[in-house]
Amino acid sequence: MISELDIVLSPRDASDEKYYKPILAKKIGVTSAQINGIKILRKSVDARRRNILINLRFQVACDEELPQSEDSQFEYSNVEGKKKVIVVGAGPAGLFAALHLIELGYQPIILERGKSVEDRKKDLGELHRTRNVDPDSNYSFGEGGAGTFSDGKLYTRSKKRGDLKKILKVLHFHGAQDDILFDAHPHIGTDVLPKVIVRIRENILKAGGQVHFLTKVIEYILEGDKICGVVTEDGKKIVGEGVILATGHSARDVYRKLDEQGIELEAKSFAMGVRIEHSQELIDQIQYHNPNGRGEYLPAASYSFVQQVEERGVYSFCMCPGGVIVPAATGDRQQVVNGMSSSNRNTAFANAGMAVEIRSQDLKSYQQYGSLAGLHFQEELEERAFIEGGENLTAPAQRMNDFVNGRKSTSLPKTSYHLGIVSSPMHEWLPDHIKFRLQEAFKAFGRKSNGFLTNEAVILGVESRTSSPVRIPRERESFQHIRIKGLFPCGEGAGYAGGIVSAAMDGEQCADAFKRYMALEE
Repeated sequence: MISELDIVLSPRDASDEKYYKPILAKKIGVTSAQINGIKILRKSVDARRRNILINLRFQVACDEELPQSEDSQFEYSNVEGKKKVIVVGAGPAGLFAALHLIELGYQPIILERGKSVEDRKKDLGELHRTRNVDPDSNYSFGEGGAGTFSDGKLYTRSKKRGDLKKILKVLHFHGAQDDILFDAHPHIGTDVLPKVIVRIRENILKAGGQVHFLTKVIEYILEGDKICGVVTEDGKKIVGEGVILATGHSARDVYRKLDEQGIELEAKSFAMGVRIEHSQELIDQIQYHNPNGRGEYLPAASYSFVQQVEERGVYSFCMCPGGVIVPAATGDRQQVVNGMSSSNRNTAFANAGMAVEIRSQDLKSYQQYGSLAGLHFQEELEERAFIEGGENLTAPAQRMNDFVNGRKSTSLPKTSYHLGIVSSPMHEWLPDHIKFRLQEAFKAFGRKSNGFLTNEAVILGVESRTSSPVRIPRERESFQHIRIKGLFPCGEGAGYAGGIVSAAMDGEQCADAFKRYMALEE
């Protein structure tokens, strides 16, 4: 007999099979000895009250074996010599587009401006030692994209935009933890995700796909209204049946080149702000309603806030429990921060981005830049933060309550940001439409979660790479650029995704769209 049942357990009882197996046996009406297999199908933490509960869905086999799972089994047939598709960018959108192209019988040619994960790790170590940013190998550029060295969060609200379960299964097949298949808010961790990315690359190569690192695309080969290939920085022309453009939202030179070549772009709303850091102990106390924190059986607590302030959304995002803050600049004279966590989320700090929605009417003084107005705004604020931080990747910072009350901090708390922080009156130099909304939102978040608004928390500047300020428009059904045949703008950089999973789903959708395009062309 195979049973599926939903059950609510205490954190301790949910922590190990030795605790929940007898509970399941009693609920089904059998002995523990009759249970031959247990599989968790779904797991979530209910922390709405002081009495924390774990919601679980189990599959239980009694007097027979659990059916063999085919959840994470994939075969990638050899596509060497098949029709070529150029994939620009090896982030989640590009990698999943490539894998799906192989499934569809096409040969992906991945062109990545940055380095492999292995070499990228060395450059990040060098960044922390020398404070020098390699413009093509950093926390944003390189194999796996910006998500490789983040928390590896896999939660998305964009579940109707693709096959979410398949994305998780593919990641699991390539080495991600079992629990990503059932956790309500799954994450991989920055210590595990690079290994997953390497295995994806290995399977692409094994199937006859190509992956070229340190291969920066600088021009697009157009014949009338059709794209035929690209030109790389070393002068090579690479041709293919189509181009999936999955370059991520930090590749600003891509937008400028597209604009220069007359490939239509459009401005879109985006968000910018700061990164905030509390002690993880405080966040555990707040979220679990317990002065003793999370205890032995609960994970490091996270949070999610959103507040409307004068017709703009202010929200937390990329929350990293037990994480660290890292330098995410991609060029000279930029100060950008981001957050990441390992799989065990075990540092003493909790950080999150705090961003304010920005619309075109907020950028009236930048309108001369047309669709690239938001890009110029980002760049100016990043340079201001660079100057405020002392021009060596030290981050400008301010205690949270001091920021809300408009006073410069006379001292700063400890931080996970390895390159250091310096006191700066961020309330004076952040644009008013960002500063005021952050101040009001912080007050609201403090009212919602008593203790969150505290001078023991610190804000660091700036969090400017939350989303792209530019969209590369594409047709709704065909996923092609609205004017260029064979060009498929994809993922976060194109303005159609926001995170690892939604970018991966968009990559698969673009691969499907390419197949439909080829059917019409043939």
